[in-house]
Amino acid sequence: MKLRVLGCSGGIGARARTTSFLVDGDILIDAGTGVEDMTIDELAAVDHVFLTHSHLDHIAALPLVIDSVGALRSRPLVVHALPETIEALKTHIFNWVIWPDFTEIPHYERPWMVFEPLAVGQVVQVGDRYVRSLAANHTVPAVGFHLYHDKASLVFSGDTGPNDEFWRQVNAIQNLRYLIIETAFSNREQDLAMTAKHLFPIQLADELGKLQRDAQILITHLKPSDRVRIAQEIDAWAGRFAPRLLEGGDVIEF
Repeated sequence: MKLRVLGCSGGIGARARTTSFLVDGDILIDAGTGVEDMTIDELAAVDHVFLTHSHLDHIAALPLVIDSVGALRSRPLVVHALPETIEALKTHIFNWVIWPDFTEIPHYERPWMVFEPLAVGQVVQVGDRYVRSLAANHTVPAVGFHLYHDKASLVFSGDTGPNDEFWRQVNAIQNLRYLIIETAFSNREQDLAMTAKHLFPIQLADELGKLQRDAQILITHLKPSDRVRIAQEIDAWAGRFAPRLLEGGDVIEF
């Protein structure tokens, strides 16, 4: 499998794009602003979108994706998400006020988009690849994802605070090769991080201490306004785990 980092920032700005990963050309993990750098042909080739949760930085491009390439597709785009996430999208985005409801366009029997509810722990098979939803601990219902095939696995935490159940699930993955985990705030913003249920470097180190697998640690979702400080603190507090900061354009093969 090949994962291309379209966006991995906790905000926007020059060269900063919010969370979105493209897997093998046909699967999107989240649909943040990084999706907007894809070509029309690339967008039209995406058949499945897996959403971690309903926050804007993870779904911002989804309405525009469907509007841009729906007419080019022969089948609906399938959006996989928790029921609560789907309800939020229906209520606040695809409501004919903010954006049209593409589950009814061009006709309810031939929609450009369909929703598929997910449950924590559920596995979705796409060809010879699998996507399993993992427990997350965020301010809204949320999941992470375990992407795998018969040879290797990658885990993405999604947005999350401390979460023992997540580590129980991750430590059971024998062929884990990569762990993408968020660290949104610096240590000086730890009160905000705990309120928002994001990690900060001291907490990241505590959480990584629960990992029992030998995997490459990749850090995502740093707030761009404080990126340098967060990076320095990650090195100071979690450097023993040899984490690497994700960059837009990175390609991870597993």
